[in-house]
Amino acid sequence: MHTFPEHLLQGHANFMAGRYMREKDRIRDLASEGQNPSTMIIACCDSRAAPEMIFDSGPGELFVLRNVANLVPTYQPDGGQHGTSAGIEFAVKALAIENIVVMGHGRCGGIKAALAPNQAPLDAGDFIGKWMAMLGELPGQLGKNGLMTQAERQTALERISIRNSLRNLRTFPYIAELEKAGKLLLHGAWFDISTGELWIMDAKSGDFQRPNI
Repeated sequence: MHTFPEHLLQGHANFMAGRYMREKDRIRDLASEGQNPSTMIIACCDSRAAPEMIFDSGPGELFVLRNVANLVPTYQPDGGQHGTSAGIEFAVKALAIENIVVMGHGRCGGIKAALAPNQAPLDAGDFIGKWMAMLGELPGQLGKNGLMTQAERQTALERISIRNSLRNLRTFPYIAELEKAGKLLLHGAWFDISTGELWIMDAKSGDFQRPNI
């Protein structure tokens, strides 16, 4: 007989007895009035890098979109099924989001796969390989630097891919228009799983720095 995972049932019970009881008025307001977050986070699927945990956010505060390696494709209104682009469209057009944060993280499995193009795919469909191909020549360019260690290449590509996703976001006409008008801000961030540190991308230089707070 199929059974629902016990640890999820217990987690929900804990939620109902704890956080739900503390925040039930807010949760009920969100249910009746709808969501109105000001920030969208585009993050990785990795279970170790959950935005709600990292930013200690409550219900309704963040609109979170997660995919493998937190990648953003270019604007492609070609009739295809584009889950990430659909999420972006809803956040910007329907929710009037004011901030979009592309957040990468250390030890990203998708980035690791992109740096090992000759590795056998997990499945014949190779959806991961095709998805990571969005990075184009960037992994190969890093691979040519023989003075870098594999760990250095991975951290570098994790951060470069954030810049690449921000560049791709600006190919969405409505995003470029809103950013130019000062109504939408784009941000890059990188989370170190091992230390818990958050590194913020400087909008002008592109360098990643730890915030002074």
